[in-house]
Amino acid sequence: MISQAVSSLRVGRRAIRRFRQQGSWGLRLGGQPGSGFHLVLDGSAWLISADAPPIALRSGDVVLVPAGADHGLSITRRALHEMPLNVMNLDQSVPGPADFEFLCGSYRLDHGQVHPYLTGMPDLIVVSPDHERHPEWRSLISLLVEGESLAQPGTEVTRSALLDLMLVSVLRQWLEKHPKGWPTITDPAIVTALDAIHDSPQTQWTVSRLGEMVGMSRATFTRRFTSQVGKPPMTYLIGWRLNCAARLLRETDASLAAIARQVGYSTEFAFAGAFRREYGVSPGRFRQAAGIPDQQARSSP
Repeated sequence: MISQAVSSLRVGRRAIRRFRQQGSWGLRLGGQPGSGFHLVLDGSAWLISADAPPIALRSGDVVLVPAGADHGLSITRRALHEMPLNVMNLDQSVPGPADFEFLCGSYRLDHGQVHPYLTGMPDLIVVSPDHERHPEWRSLISLLVEGESLAQPGTEVTRSALLDLMLVSVLRQWLEKHPKGWPTITDPAIVTALDAIHDSPQTQWTVSRLGEMVGMSRATFTRRFTSQVGKPPMTYLIGWRLNCAARLLRETDASLAAIARQVGYSTEFAFAGAFRREYGVSPGRFRQAAGIPDQQARSSP
């Protein structure tokens, strides 16, 4: 489920920013739908939250924010409400030497929702990478630092891949030590049904068809799926289809009619109506917000 949870974030606006601080500083972050991380490059600080004791951070630590919880970073222990709010597009870095340096990466979801497997995790997770067991961490960190400052052709694609890789790596390392921390699906039949939905969203699935595939009645399948996943089968299917569509709108120039077919809608009209109900905007406006020209008028392949 890590792959599906992380890939679902790609509908959001991605950002990687480097911050440098000195003196008596503190920044309040998060509080917005999405997922992200902070990588401590140099120095030490405190991770501040509203309801838990401060956590000491040192160079190399990674803070994972699975579902955009409100939090802060500070040179001293202090209350969260005492720190000024910072957003990813506002650079508060200081010039010259710094006492503390960190890298922030995030997917901000202006539309849609964070995947339920991420919302089911703790608000804040701190990982101290084990470089002996995972030597690839050094290479990943170097690429992130380098990629944050580059402005070359293909940089946006590279940054997206690095952001995905960092999120997956942090989740995997945390789960090694907290195997029960991930909202796991323990029912093999439900895993099979989820795999079918994820692999083939364009298939005309029904509750009965999914239930038959795993050898259950409609009622039994609905009950067990909802218990394991937290949503009824059709609600989850529609959400996954539209998430796939949102990623295609953001990452490709395929026509709306072509995208509708790829995610299981027989007409562009039906797709547009479902998309608007889920994301609050039309597919064309969603695409324009991502900076990709609307291809609705183009003839479908």
